[in-house]
Amino acid sequence: MGSHGPSVRFRKIQSFKTDYSLATITQYESERSGMQVIVADRVGPKVNGYFTLATEIFDDSGAPHTLEHLVFMGSKSYHYKGLLDKLASRAYGSTNAWTATDHTAYTLETAGWEGFAQILPVYLEHLIVPTITDAACLTEVHHINGEGNDAGVVYSEMQGVQYTSPELMDIQARRLLYPENVGFRYETGGMMEALRVLTPEKIRSFHREMYQPRNMCVIIVGEVDHENLLSIMDKFEESVKDDLPPLDASFKRPWMESAQPPPLKKTTVETVEFPEEDESTGEMIVGYFGPNCNDVIDTTAMTVLLTYLCGSSVAVLENVMVEKEELASSISYWWDTRPNTIIWLQPTGVATEKLAFVEQRLSSLLKEVASKPLDMTYIKECIQRERRQIKAQAEESESFFSMNIITDYLFGHRDGSTLKELADLGEYDVLEKWTDEQWRTFLKRWISDAHHVSILGKPSLQLATKLKEDDAARIEKRKEEYGADGLQRLAQKLEDAKKQNEVEIPASLLETWRIPPVKSIHLIQSKTARSGLARKLGVQDNLAQRAIDTAPPGLPLFVQFEDVPTNFVHIAIHVGTSKIPVQLKPLLSIFSDNFFNTPIQRNGQRVSFENVVMELEKDTVSYTLDAGSKFGDSESFLIRLQVEPEKYATAIEWIRTMMFDSIFDATRLKAGIAKQLADVPEAKRDGRVMTNEVEMAIHNEPSSMLVAKRTLVKAVYLRRLKKLLEQDPDAILARFEELRRHIFTFDNLRVLVTADISNSKLPDPVKTWDILSRSLDEPAETIKPIIKPHTVLNTEGLNPGSVGATIVPMTAIDSSYSISSGKGLTSFSDPAVPALLVAMQYLETVEGTLWNAVRGNGLAYGAYFAKELDGGYLHFKVYRSPLASKAIAASRDAIAALVNGTIEFEKPMIEGAVSQLVMGLADEQATLSTAAVQNFIVGTVRGLEPDYNTKMLDKVRTVSVEEIKDVMKTWLLPLFEPGKSNVVICCAQAMVEKLEEEFRTMGYKTQVKQLSDFGDDYGLEAPEGAEDGEGDEDDDSDGSEGSGGSYDSEED
Repeated sequence: MGSHGPSVRFRKIQSFKTDYSLATITQYESERSGMQVIVADRVGPKVNGYFTLATEIFDDSGAPHTLEHLVFMGSKSYHYKGLLDKLASRAYGSTNAWTATDHTAYTLETAGWEGFAQILPVYLEHLIVPTITDAACLTEVHHINGEGNDAGVVYSEMQGVQYTSPELMDIQARRLLYPENVGFRYETGGMMEALRVLTPEKIRSFHREMYQPRNMCVIIVGEVDHENLLSIMDKFEESVKDDLPPLDASFKRPWMESAQPPPLKKTTVETVEFPEEDESTGEMIVGYFGPNCNDVIDTTAMTVLLTYLCGSSVAVLENVMVEKEELASSISYWWDTRPNTIIWLQPTGVATEKLAFVEQRLSSLLKEVASKPLDMTYIKECIQRERRQIKAQAEESESFFSMNIITDYLFGHRDGSTLKELADLGEYDVLEKWTDEQWRTFLKRWISDAHHVSILGKPSLQLATKLKEDDAARIEKRKEEYGADGLQRLAQKLEDAKKQNEVEIPASLLETWRIPPVKSIHLIQSKTARSGLARKLGVQDNLAQRAIDTAPPGLPLFVQFEDVPTNFVHIAIHVGTSKIPVQLKPLLSIFSDNFFNTPIQRNGQRVSFENVVMELEKDTVSYTLDAGSKFGDSESFLIRLQVEPEKYATAIEWIRTMMFDSIFDATRLKAGIAKQLADVPEAKRDGRVMTNEVEMAIHNEPSSMLVAKRTLVKAVYLRRLKKLLEQDPDAILARFEELRRHIFTFDNLRVLVTADISNSKLPDPVKTWDILSRSLDEPAETIKPIIKPHTVLNTEGLNPGSVGATIVPMTAIDSSYSISSGKGLTSFSDPAVPALLVAMQYLETVEGTLWNAVRGNGLAYGAYFAKELDGGYLHFKVYRSPLASKAIAASRDAIAALVNGTIEFEKPMIEGAVSQLVMGLADEQATLSTAAVQNFIVGTVRGLEPDYNTKMLDKVRTVSVEEIKDVMKTWLLPLFEPGKSNVVICCAQAMVEKLEEEFRTMGYKTQVKQLSDFGDDYGLEAPEGAEDGEGDEDDDSDGSEGSGGSYDSEED
């Protein structure tokens, strides 16, 4: 690593080590431009950049959001759309950006420093001196197409969110919290009516005002060569010096030199309607002004207080309003960091008719809490747990440093004094000394006695209908005003703009940036050791294995150890589900939620679930029951705990206790069912989720975990389960006991322990597991095989094509989502894998084939392949499209043109595709724990050799164009062929007729179905007197569906 000494024009403000992690933070400032550079040095393969600008605007025009897109269209030296993305793809990297209310951040992440260093100056030039042409504004921001419809990338993005419940409620809350002279009042993404009249000159003016180096901070997290970095920054500033305003020119620092919001003079409760057919469940947010984000004591106290109030099922708001009174499915909280922070509380899954009551109950309960002594023991445990979690986040998450640095740059002192507070966690020591009186005074000041703004979100079918009718009338009026000739001129104007934007990037230009050597990427090396049944997978000769072999032995439980220099112990138990009878599988959703939230039996005494949760929180950094898909196996679930090394045995005892000493309690199960049922309507408003659920129902066996835990199953099954639990609780409790017996057996558990093994930081690593093993059945000689995903496909899933196109209308969405399903590979060792990986990556490259065919033409926000290599299927997904059929057809034609030679393959793009696969490997090994998990996935879940990924990278580098063409023809094009593929589309009601017509024209058989057609009761009969269609069961005719019936139609 190079010297940390600054070059001539960058001075080092400070450099300090954090005492809770291995990160070192260094802050520089340019003496020429005022730009800041802040580096958080930490070991790992990934280098993450966040080029952050404070962006403040006093209208809803969306100018900040438009620049997030426009800067990628070209710069002073490089007049090429997509150059940045193509450069990044070749250098093991990717770019992205986001627009928040108070800042815009542009990201660059690469595997290794070399690629990052290559792209950095080109990226910064795009930010400081972009082209922002009229043509780019037309295509990227807003235009009217030849059919008279509004379009444009930014416009389409906001069209998808403007009338959603979170957006409608959030904007109304802002209007009430902030006066017109405060920028936090406005929608920086842009309101559709404002985007329709936004001019290129206004965007350029906003850029001139805000995109100045003295308003920019280059934040980098990873292994950084400081000498090289400062040299690059210095040369960049030299190259644009004529474009920079002088440092003594007038400049007002956004947010900090602007008007601040006055305190709220009263509490306001308002109702906001949002479009939705199912009017049973509403939404709610409650906002309070909080402390200054620069006050580290107060902001940390607020985090602890919110954890105390609603951080878990024992926290007072959750425990009373969710667990006991069943008024909501959860109480979420978050807060917006700004000079006057905003504290948000959000009861979810609230019955519409109870919204006003729940809002009042929340306020009265907060006053009750503040009026009595707090549980100071639990407060102190919250403080200690928060401190442990901060240490864990600092080790595992690069965003921990980046987000804290961004906040400091926006609102902190530019001399680095507030940034320096990241050096230690001394604020927790201060809070541990706070008295009950201090905590209650704090609670009263900011929340319980404070004025607030409450927004009650009320679903409205009438509004849904009105919005659609109004928009249709507006478009119709416009068509009349323009006439056929006017619309033709608009279409031509758009085509001309596209031609101006789509100037081909010469391959020779791209090749002037060499592809960095793979050896420049420092992957985290996690060493594998095994004991018990895990040894049958093979053992390696390394320090970790020797440590395990010399440790006192225990019973032969399957345990894999991963050795990394972590300060914690990460435990994960992989639990298979193949032994569970099919009719019990839907119980797993409730079983999972209940696992850590239930009473236990200890020494003959019943311990309440509240005490269980409090003890768990005291003993762990985190605990959860996760989906097995996190470990590459969707037919399993994971019990996960993170603890400090001295709590290793305690963690194992907790696992044993929750497996075998937990009590299935009818009251607890009833509360869990009520929470999940309350969340069903909201889940059924999500077009993307519902498309996935319908696809699974069509192609998978009911025994598949993916199928059994769907929302559409819960909608039927849990309502019946709730009634049966009331009528015959013993019978239902017996089902849960049966479920427990099937899964917690010696041959069904695979343990992963990630810790610092070779440095002896894990006491008695093997024998400690006897705590659990002795409670299991007899030790087994073999472990039960992991289910391969292709074995749970049904007949249609094994040979897709006979169903055709299934169209499902949903009232809650304005666009369409689709999944095309075809046959796929069943093994990671299939000879076609390398070419298929390159082919899919080539097609998905930013500014590549699918990007240009679909997103570039406004046909969808995204289109991509689901890269399952052993699932027996392939999926092509279209996300947020004005008409999914057009996106599918355009994708098919673009791929066919490559296969038949109409369009040539581009060598730089093939190199970019291979580089992206390398980047994917770095992503999988970005942190200590993820590197360990990847070893488990490769060796244990997939049964592959330890060097599988390395060998695969060697193979993808040698893939030829002919091999790519061959897999496209064999595997990808059939995804678009009637008779060989099925398509599921969830869409707005108004799109059904057009989609039917277009899919029939393609040759697909079509059927229109409702979401309720894809529910399943798994043989759980409705109790007598509560048949389907009666009582609560009637709620299942949910509002995400259209109003029409189901019908099928054959293609012509």
